[in-house]
This record gives sequence, C-alpha cells and structure tokens, in this order.
Amino acid sequence: MRRHLFAAAVFVMAAGPALADDAAISKLASDYDAWLLAEDPITAGRQGDRAALSKLPEVTPAADARRLAALKAFQARLAAIPAQGLSDSAALNRGYMAWELESRVGQIQFDTARMPVSSDGGFEDLLNYVASTTPMRGIADAEAWIARLEALPGYYRDNVANARRGIRTGFTQPRPTIDIIMARAKAAAAAPIEGDPLLRPFRARPDGVAADRWAALAARAEAVVRDRIRPVQREFATFIETEYAPAARKGLGVRVTPGGEAFYRFAVKDFTTTDKTPDEVFALGESEVARIRAEMLSVMKETGFTGDLPAFIAMLRKDPKFYAKSRQELLEKASEIAKRIDDKLPGYYGTLPRLTYGVRPVPPEIEAAYTTGRYFQGSPDQGVAGGYMVNTYALDQRPLYELPALTAHEAVPGHHLQIALAQELKDVPMFRREGGVTAFVEGWGLYSEKMAGDMGIYRDAYERFGQLSYEMWRACRLVADTGIHWKGWDRKQAEACFLENTALAPLNITVEVDRYISWPGQALAYKIGELKFLELKARARARLGERFDIRKFHDAVLLAGPLPMSMLDARIDAWIAAEAAR
Repeated sequence: MRRHLFAAAVFVMAAGPALADDAAISKLASDYDAWLLAEDPITAGRQGDRAALSKLPEVTPAADARRLAALKAFQARLAAIPAQGLSDSAALNRGYMAWELESRVGQIQFDTARMPVSSDGGFEDLLNYVASTTPMRGIADAEAWIARLEALPGYYRDNVANARRGIRTGFTQPRPTIDIIMARAKAAAAAPIEGDPLLRPFRARPDGVAADRWAALAARAEAVVRDRIRPVQREFATFIETEYAPAARKGLGVRVTPGGEAFYRFAVKDFTTTDKTPDEVFALGESEVARIRAEMLSVMKETGFTGDLPAFIAMLRKDPKFYAKSRQELLEKASEIAKRIDDKLPGYYGTLPRLTYGVRPVPPEIEAAYTTGRYFQGSPDQGVAGGYMVNTYALDQRPLYELPALTAHEAVPGHHLQIALAQELKDVPMFRREGGVTAFVEGWGLYSEKMAGDMGIYRDAYERFGQLSYEMWRACRLVADTGIHWKGWDRKQAEACFLENTALAPLNITVEVDRYISWPGQALAYKIGELKFLELKARARARLGERFDIRKFHDAVLLAGPLPMSMLDARIDAWIAAEAAR
C-alpha cells in the first residue's frame, strides 16, 4: 500500500535534488510542527507524546498573546523565504503554512476564545470526546488520565473567564443557543458519578494490571470527578443561567455584535478558503437550491408518487417503513451499508488507509442535541480506530433512505478515508497531515455522497432522493447561514429552506439550525468544497479524455493532505499536465 502512495505522489515529489530554499522551508516546517504540538497536548498525546497525555490546552489571554507573537514570527520567517525555486513539495508546505498562519492569527485577533460554548458542544465536552478515543493499556495511561481530570477544573474556570470577557465586549451567543447549553450543563452537573463519560477509560481493566490496583486507580478517578469536577460543573451551570443568559446577544446573527460584520466576513473567508462575499455565497445557495430541487422532482416521479414535492416529503417523514424499529437495527443497517461501500472502494480509490473504522452510537449524554452522524478521528499511533458515529436517539427522526448518504459522508469514502490517509502520509509535515481545512474535509464528505451513486450504493429511488435531500441540505446551509448572520433572518426564515426542500426530519432541522446560529460560517464549507471537487473532476475528464483514471484523480486530490481551494486547484492542474505528458 505504501508503494502505491509514493507512486501516486511522484508528480509532486520527484523534483530533483533539494534546493537551498527547500532546506529553509523544511526547518521552518519542523519548528512549526514542534510549536503546534507544544501548544496542543490533545493532538500531541494522540500522536504518542506520553508527557502530553496528562495535559489540557492553555486557553488564557496570556497564552493567546504568546501564540500571536509566535505566529507572527513564523509569518516573518516564511515571508523571508522566496517562493521561486522551491521544489513542489516545499512549495506546498510554504503555501499551506501561509494560509494556516493567516487563519490562526485572525482567530486570535478576533478573540474567538470569548465564545467558548456552542449548541452541539463546547469546551465542556472536550474531555468527554477524548475519553471515548483514549486507550488504557496500563498504569501509566491511567495516571495520565487522572492528571488530565485533575486539570479540568482549571480548564473550566479559564473558559468561563473567557466567556465573561465575551459578556463585557458583547460577543455572546443568542438566547436559543444558551438554553441548549444551559440544559446540557445542568444535566452534566446532576448526572450520576458511576456513569460519567469521564470515567469511560476505566471501564475495562488492561491485561497485566492487578484487579486491586486497577480498582484503586478507578476510585481515585471517581473521587476527582465527584469532589473536584462536579463542583465546577455546577458553577458552570450557574454561570450560564445567572450571568451568561441575561447577556445574550439580541439577534440570532453574529453581525449584530460589536465588530460582528468584520468577524463574519473573516469566518466566510476562513471556512470556505475563498474570497467569496456573504452575498455571493447567498446567491450561490439560491441557485443550487433551484438546481437540486429539479433533480428531486425527477427522482420523485420515478417512485410513482403522483402528488407534489411537499406531499412526497410529508409521506417520507411519516411512513414507518422508512424508519428502524430499534437502536440496534439502525446501527446494523449503517454497518451493512458501510461494508457494501468498503467492497467497492478499490475500484475508485487508488490508495486506501491502513487504519480501520468502527460503527458506533453517539454517546447517550450528548445524543439529544447532537447531529445525525459524525466522524471521530482515530489514531494510528495509539492504536485507535476511526469512529463512524450514528445517532440512535429519536428513531422516528432517523430515516433509512438518508442512511447511505450519511455513511458515505462520515465513514467511507468520506471522512474516514480522507482523514486516515492524511494521518498516514509520509514525508509530509504534521501541520498538513492534521490540517483543519473545513472546505476540503467537509467538501470531500459531501462529494463522497455523490460518489456513492457512481459506486452503485443507492439501491432505489428513495435512497437516491435521500442523497439529493442531503445535497439540498448543504445548499440550504449557504442560504441559512448567510441569512442568519448577514441578512438578519429569524429562525422561521432560516428553517424554511430545509422544511420546503429537504426530507430532513423536523428534529434534525431544529438541531442543525441551532448549530448554524452558534457556529457562524462553518456550514458554508460543505457546498463550496464539494463544488470545487466536482469542477476539478470535470476539468480533468475534459482534458484527459479516455486517459482519465478516477483512481489516480482521487489519489492526486487526497495524497497531499487537506488543502485550501486555490492550492488544490493548482495541484490538480499540475497533475492533469503531468498525466497529459505521459
């Protein structure tokens, strides 16, 4: 498998002897990687840094000021290295680093730490997620986890201090988002200690550890949760109710906050990696809604349904044949779809990851306000598989005709394939392997939903309608996100596109709109990225004709890690030229 990876990447790696400037880029990339890992103990621990396993990130203003100075110093070093004369791999490092440094500087300058909470998860959920992906192989792992638990109260208080700064500066969430956060905070503060997700790593005793020793470690962890974490969780719930809620921003959109217009412009640019304006994104969303709706009407007719689209959608939402009857049935259906896709992958993707993935339920403590599905990143270094998380809560809101598209997006050929391949890249700096380019990552996920059709995964018109409904969902995001945060829409206006044009269940629409309200700009990345992937594939087909190979195209897209859209565009142009010259 590794042989195929290098063969596919030859068009960017075979650049002859290293140039002098390549050495400067290589040193800068190495320094930047080391700095990032020092600032991010979660990622460092996942990659095998034993000392980092006991730490949590610093989130104080002093830490951000230190980071800002370091980031600007990296920018100055990067600017001093000319772009001319670099090998292709060094040019990728230089271009990506320039984009990422600008993004990180912008986030600190806008002081996004002031808003550390959101509708589907905030700082208070970080360690719950880490607990679900942290292996326990011995006493040292247990001691490190207990140390992280002991650090959690300070992490809570630092984030609350940041939120208080948000109150003072008028940069807060709106009341509907705060109500969700408040309910979640109160539930966590009142939850029984025995089932706390923070104790999940202690539920299975590792081989070679005596039962009494393990019981003592588990008891220590339980005491930390009971005596130190529960009190700070109660403090947090009280803070949200008595201080944060009364300071809620007056409108749903972030534009009403001080500096909100500039911040939203930044968010649009950051998440899409383009120079599109909010108005241009809104217009694109409207045109995509019209195009996809026409396709949905055509597929609806294939089913023999004689009514209009709203009636068809109403039928899909109510007919029990489209819904699983138990949580286990939903998980089993998702697993069967995942294995059918696995069976087709080699015909469409030249390089597959070594890391496997599992199909798991969304943890019960977060499922009520959580999205339909999500991907939890695994760790080749720690021996943790990726996780395709399926929400088994409210089964009458989880239609089976959407499940193939969801699986393609969250598992394969979507997030797991793309992220695991990036993790396994060799001779690529960590900052690119772990790159958080939302337009690439989520655009690839949405593109994968469409690819599942080419792979023969959708077995009937209802499942193909489900894929179109999911694509419409992302088109409506362009409209709703800009509508909320730029045009001042209310909730009813934001929900209208989804209710009128998608088959999404009402609960999903509510949860999703809550998410867009609390996370400005993120929802725009999916459609923007997908359209770029489709554009590049069409360009390659047109230029290469019969010589176009979908497996090689996908390798060219994936085997440099996630990239901003302009860099991806240039990379594929170079690949097309190299293929044409063969």
